[in-house]
Amino acid sequence: MSSMPNVTCATADGASWLASAGTYPRSTLALWRERPDAPLVLPCGTVFDVVGAPALFGRRMLDRLWGEGPGSGPVAVFRGRVLLFTAPGTAQRLPSLLTWEEWGSNRAAAVPPLLCHGTGDAVTVPALTGGASASGGSRWLVAPDTRRPWLPGPEVVLWAAVRAARAAVRISIFPPADHDANVYDVSRRR
Repeated sequence: MSSMPNVTCATADGASWLASAGTYPRSTLALWRERPDAPLVLPCGTVFDVVGAPALFGRRMLDRLWGEGPGSGPVAVFRGRVLLFTAPGTAQRLPSLLTWEEWGSNRAAAVPPLLCHGTGDAVTVPALTGGASASGGSRWLVAPDTRRPWLPGPEVVLWAAVRAARAAVRISIFPPADHDANVYDVSRRR
């Protein structure tokens, strides 16, 4: 069982990795050198995808990833949501896996929706310095610290979401008991 790293500031290698997602990585790095406390908007789909969850549920997912699973790649918080940086293609595949798990069905109605950002989407990336920015309070929970971070794929994210949901809500395959039903003892009938 490993614990979540306490890396809240992006390293130079982590910044290079993030910048590689944009069309002009050198311009992005130059802007960050001038203003390391500025959040930026970067495209998803080529270097990373992002799965967003409400803050409390996202933290439960992170607890599962770091306590029982393989850990995570970079993770940020933005406007009350945890943003889990995932392998490219996760945003396309995860919704069908969630449907297969009957995510959002009546029995799992208390489980929050996950927002998947992939090709064609963009996300706000927190400032490199790690402190919450004045605009929106974005910050890193696990900042990127390498040029090639390990990023969970759709199956790992699904695993963490299902485990977090089971911990948050008791999910049963049996329908709730009907207390007004007529019950007969048929054990002595012939």
